[in-house]
Amino acid sequence: MAQQLELASEELRAAADLADGDEQDRLETQADSLADLVETGADHGRLARHENALREVEAATGDEVGEHIQAAMDAITEHRKTLDGV
Repeated sequence: MAQQLELASEELRAAADLADGDEQDRLETQADSLADLVETGADHGRLARHENALREVEAATGDEVGEHIQAAMDAITEHRKTLDGV
């Protein structure tokens, strides 16, 4: 199910292309981190921290950027459903 994390990373890159300033930097950082997790894996806690950071960025951006962020969060949620634990 690493495809969901790849999708999330791609959505965040698309969002970063539409954003500017601090939000753009934060989205690029999140996209890079999720791309790394495709290889290394992640637990619920780490993914929850990504979701929290994305909610903060989403609140500071417009609708078009927010749509990509929401798509990324949906992909993260789908990936979390495949993990053991919480």
